[in-house]
Amino acid sequence: MRLESLRIQGLRCLADVTVPLSPGVTVFAGPNGAGKTSVLEAAFLLSHARSFRAGAKEALLQRGASQLSVFAQLRHDDGQIRRLGLGRQGVRWEARIDGQAATLSDLVGECAVVCFEPGSHALIAGGAEERRRYLDWGVFHVEHEFFLAWRRYQRALKQRNSLLRATGPVSDALFLPWEAELASAAAVIDRQRRVYLEALRPHIEQAMEALLPELGCVELRYKRGWAEDADLEELLASQRGRDLARGHTTQGSHRADWSVVFEHAPQREHLSRGQEKLTALGCVLSQADLYAERKGEWPVVCLDDLASELDKPHQAAVVARLKGAGAQVLVTGTEVPEALQDASTCVFHVEQGTLNPLL
Repeated sequence: MRLESLRIQGLRCLADVTVPLSPGVTVFAGPNGAGKTSVLEAAFLLSHARSFRAGAKEALLQRGASQLSVFAQLRHDDGQIRRLGLGRQGVRWEARIDGQAATLSDLVGECAVVCFEPGSHALIAGGAEERRRYLDWGVFHVEHEFFLAWRRYQRALKQRNSLLRATGPVSDALFLPWEAELASAAAVIDRQRRVYLEALRPHIEQAMEALLPELGCVELRYKRGWAEDADLEELLASQRGRDLARGHTTQGSHRADWSVVFEHAPQREHLSRGQEKLTALGCVLSQADLYAERKGEWPVVCLDDLASELDKPHQAAVVARLKGAGAQVLVTGTEVPEALQDASTCVFHVEQGTLNPLL
């Protein structure tokens, strides 16, 4: 798939810009703070309904603007064209597909964008929440029933946590239906996460062999969020007293985690910052690979500040791989990376929220 155009209004320093996009590689070059990353952020919003920037939720809206919106024309590899829109006024997001109101899940299901950026190392070195997001986005795109189970789980978790935080005594009977619902939905989520990770495994093995051969063999380890030999519904009942004291549910699918473990770096603390970045890059590209394998088309790939995140040999290797796959790639940098200085690269100069084509 590829984005044929993006129109961005009220997003950070981008007041109102329209960007025509080529099928191959497009570079957005300019000084820091010019708005380059915000272009990639707009594409990512259509695919995730959130920013990839940490703590960015309140800062998305341009200062003085009352709303923001992102519109795109998306072409699938089968020739089908979709007009996508995402807007926010206040705290509420609204999505549109082909001019009709749509759910956020429908929008995210239509558009797939993966991103490697300066914060991507958090996928390896950060908390479990980021890894669950990565995992669940991938499962969502290949397992149709996952979102329904995830939504059931979130509703039941919210209700149980509300009971745990109630100011007065709460009957055990009120917990039972929500704990049963949590356990039922968790079983589906857990099963599909495992299946997805197993499908992802060969792609990650191949990526890490190319990016970090010195670290030896790689394996994926998964923790589902509660003991492997325990029944979640029974566990929730037995742990209710402890959860009441803490005011939240301490075990379940919302506590799941997974990790990439290397033969010569069995703990993530053994990885250097550069190795964390390369591991995260391998995970991002592996997810794109698996998406392409299952869907028959590559997602859009965003590479933010490529030259500062990767050395020149790795830049060249990544660019060659993505070009060979026929993926649409959006890249930012203060200058055009050396690996992309050829006639096939489309370049925009970005300064103070304006974009001007150079090549």
